[in-house]
Amino acid sequence: MAHEQGRLLPWVTGEGQPCYLATDGQGYLSRVADDMERVQLGMAVELLGHADDMLTDYKATAAQLRYLGHRMAESLRDVHRIAVSRGARMAEPVLD
Repeated sequence: MAHEQGRLLPWVTGEGQPCYLATDGQGYLSRVADDMERVQLGMAVELLGHADDMLTDYKATAAQLRYLGHRMAESLRDVHRIAVSRGARMAEPVLD
């Protein structure tokens, strides 16, 4: 279904709607999307490290932990969008 709409991009519209790109995967916007995915995945790894540190710090305040939770939710949405996009672009399995 998503594959028929084009590539799901790693960003949304100003209204929060998904963005799609009709592409063969070789164009400029495809490369921008690939770069953005790499940045988002790298940020998720950094956030996990920060979360590990903060969750072992018993002096972390409720406000700090709420902020961390919000950033983790944002990151999880990004990583989920990347997974959906990549899964939709995988070749369909051949059934014998």
